[in-house]
Amino acid sequence: MSEPTSQAFWITQPGHGEIQSSPLPDLPAGWVQVRTLFSGISRGTEALVWQGRVPASQSDRMRAPRQMGEFPGPVKYGYSNVGVIEKGPGQWIGQTVFCLHPHETRYQAPLDQVHLLPPGLDPARAVLAANVETAINGCWDAMPRIGERITVIGAGVVGTLTAALCHAVPGVQLELVDTNPEREPLARALGLPFVTPATATPGVDQVIHASGSEAGLDLALRLGGDEAAITELSWYGDQPVSVPLGSDFHPRRLTLRSSQVGQIAPDMRPRWDTGRRLGLALHLLATHSEWAVLIDGESPFEALPRTMASVANGHGLCHRIRYEE
Repeated sequence: MSEPTSQAFWITQPGHGEIQSSPLPDLPAGWVQVRTLFSGISRGTEALVWQGRVPASQSDRMRAPRQMGEFPGPVKYGYSNVGVIEKGPGQWIGQTVFCLHPHETRYQAPLDQVHLLPPGLDPARAVLAANVETAINGCWDAMPRIGERITVIGAGVVGTLTAALCHAVPGVQLELVDTNPEREPLARALGLPFVTPATATPGVDQVIHASGSEAGLDLALRLGGDEAAITELSWYGDQPVSVPLGSDFHPRRLTLRSSQVGQIAPDMRPRWDTGRRLGLALHLLATHSEWAVLIDGESPFEALPRTMASVANGHGLCHRIRYEE
C-alpha cells in the first residue's frame, strides 16, 4: 500500500508559491487526521506574508499557530481551515472541524487544536471564523457601550464584522466608512449604515480603524470627539506610517490604542483563553448566515499559486479555497 501523502501550499519566496507533497506519518495517540473541505485566505495578513513584508523583528509574534517554515520563506502559512476528521478516536470520525491550519489537503493535529462546528454552521461559511475571532477581540478592546456613536473605518472583512458586532449593542449609532462606494451594497445587506470619508460624522464617541491605510488612521483621529478612544485593528507590516499627533490631538485628549488577536483583550484574559474565544466565533457564525456575503470568491486548491498572487494584490474580501475529494 502506498504511503499517504498531503499537498500543501508553500510561499517559496516573496511573490512566489507552489504546491508541495509530503508523506503523512503514523497518527500519534490523541491526534486526528483531517481531510480539508475549505480554507480561507485572510487577505490583509496573508498579503503581507505573500509580499515578504513581515518585519524580521516581528517574525516570532506573527507566526501562525500551525505554521511551518520561516518568514519570508519558504513558509507554509494560513489559519482558516475547515475539514472532516478521517482518522482518530472513533467518536470523532466524520466530524466537521475548524482548525487554525494553513492551506493543505490533509493534515494531522492534536485533538485540542481542532474545534467542532456547531449545528447549523455551513462548513463553507466557517472559513470566516478566524476573522470573526479578530472582530470579537477588537470589540473587547474597544468596549462599545450602550448608546454610543461609533465609527468603524474600513469595510473589509474584519472592519465589517466589527461594525456588525458594535451595531448589535442597544442604542449604538454606527457608521461604517470606506473610500470604495461599491462596499455600500455589502453594508446594506448587513443592515449597517455606510458613508464615505467625505460624509462621515465628526465628534463621535469612539472610532475603530481597520482600513490598513495611513489615510484611514488620519481620518480616525479627526472623527473622534473630545477624549474619544481610537482603537487600531490594522497591521501595516513593514510599512512606515505617519501618525498626525500634532494639531489638536493633545488638546482633545484623544486615546490611541492597539488591538491584536494574538493576545486576549486584557479585561477578558483572566477568564477567557483562545479556545473559548474561537468557540464563540463559531457560535456567532452559526447564528449569522448573512455574514456569508463577506466571501466574494472561490477557487480550487490546485490554482492556489495563481489565486494567492491575484488575491494578495487585489481589493477583495474573503476568498475561499475549495478542496476536491
